[in-house]
Parts: sequence; C-alpha cells; structure tokens
Amino acid sequence: MKFRNTRISYDARPQANLLLVAAAISVVLWFIPFAEILTYPFRIFVTFIHEGGHAIAAVLTGNSVASLSVAANASGETYTTQGGLLSQMFVSSAGYVGSMAYGAMLLILIRRSITARAVLIGSAAIVFALTMIYGVFKPVVSGGVWSGIPFTLMAGTLLTVGLIAVAKFASARVASFFVSFLAVQLVLNALLDLKTVFFLSSPFAPAVPTDAMNMANATGIPAIFWAVGWVTLSLGILWLAMRGYGAGRKQKSLPGMTLDDPMGAFSIPELPSIQSTKSRTTDSTPISR
Repeated sequence: MKFRNTRISYDARPQANLLLVAAAISVVLWFIPFAEILTYPFRIFVTFIHEGGHAIAAVLTGNSVASLSVAANASGETYTTQGGLLSQMFVSSAGYVGSMAYGAMLLILIRRSITARAVLIGSAAIVFALTMIYGVFKPVVSGGVWSGIPFTLMAGTLLTVGLIAVAKFASARVASFFVSFLAVQLVLNALLDLKTVFFLSSPFAPAVPTDAMNMANATGIPAIFWAVGWVTLSLGILWLAMRGYGAGRKQKSLPGMTLDDPMGAFSIPELPSIQSTKSRTTDSTPISR
C-alpha cells in the first residue's frame, strides 16, 4: 500500500501521530502559567545530557573531567582540562549539538522497534553514570567544585529512579508516549538554548559566559559564528532524524494479522491483486550553558 501524497510511510504513522501529540502538548504548556513545574524534570534531564556531552567529548579527546554539576535553575557547568584547539572546539560544541543528537537518537530508536522500556532504562543508566562519576566521584577525588554536588546528586538520583519507574510500571503505550515526549523536550530545549546563545553572541549583548564565548576565546572567531554553526548543524541532525523517522521499515510479508505497532495497534497486510495468484516475497575551563 502506498501513499503518494505524503512522505510518511504507512507503518510510521502510529509513531508519527504519537510524536505530534507530544509536540503539541509541549507547545501548549509554554502558554500555561506555572506549567514549567510539569516540564522541570525534563529540563533538568536536558541539562544532564548537555553537560554529559561536554564530559564525554573531553574524555574522547584525551582530556580529563574535574566535575559536572547541574543547578536548580537548570543551568550546568562542566570543568575539564584544556587541550589543543581542535579538542576545545569539539568539547565546546558537544553540549548543544549533543542534546539535539540525543533527542534525534531517541526518535530513531523508538522508530526502529527498540522498546520504550529499553530506551528509558538506557537513559537512566546514562544519567546515573554521569551523576556518580562526574557529579560526585571526580569532584571529590580531584578537588573540583564541591558546591554543585548536593543538587546534582539529588537531581540525578531522582531522574534515575523516575525513568526506571516509568519503564517498569507504565504500560507500553504510556512508556512510548513518555519517550516521545522526552525526545521532543530534548529537541525543543536544544533549539531554545541555541536561540538564547545566538542572541547572547551578538556584539551588542552583555558579556555572559557561554559555549560560544569559550569558542571565541579559543579561536578568535566571533561567538556569533559558532552560534550560527551550531544552529545549522542541529537543524541538519533534526532533518536527518525526521527523514529516518518517517521512512518505512523492511518487513517480511506474513499471513494474517501482525502486531508491528509498538503502540499496540493492529496492521493487516495488503491482499494480493486478483490477477495474481503467486505469493510475493518481497582547564580547568568551565563549559557552561
């Protein structure tokens, strides 16, 4: 069965509808007073992924991480040793771009039949590892910034428990919606943060420490250049993810009714044509946000 008027394949429609609902709810919450209380845990999760991107990029480029902290206002800082120019560029870029990439990865995973529970457990493991290794252990051992440990530990622990609880006790439908909402929050918050960095990178904006300013200090290239580059790269990642999200999956043609939809909907294979009788097999430098 083909739908020539849309680029979304038939088997992608249930997940696409779920994603649209999650996106619509996220946008509606922007206009409801005090609704940020509901999205606050997701905002903290995005900060963990952002700062985790800096930390992982530092490790991959041979640097060490002194500390990673998340604040109550959803800001964060990651202190790393200062490597070469390419290393600094990679580490500074890994925050915003990493958040967008992680959100895009969630979209692809739930589209490619990875169960929502597995995605939630994996995300919980990442948050817990970032919390214990870089939020608690490294600051204590290396003498890093201790002031951020209490809230980082509390927030990381609560997020870990919450993600595991949803994975364990929620129905498959609720877990799938939760992952979709999480992916939407990652993508939207990454774009909103990049918009903020773009305006703060203006020559007329007040001097505020940002990843773009770190890049400008390291390279001598204006911060606005890096902000525009990150926005462009993030939009490219999102575009590729949405193309993969809407593409069809290769499936074997099985007789009867199948349960291919993770939302629990039934799909019925197309009947063969009447004319055909044959079956078809087809530095410590702070990295802040």
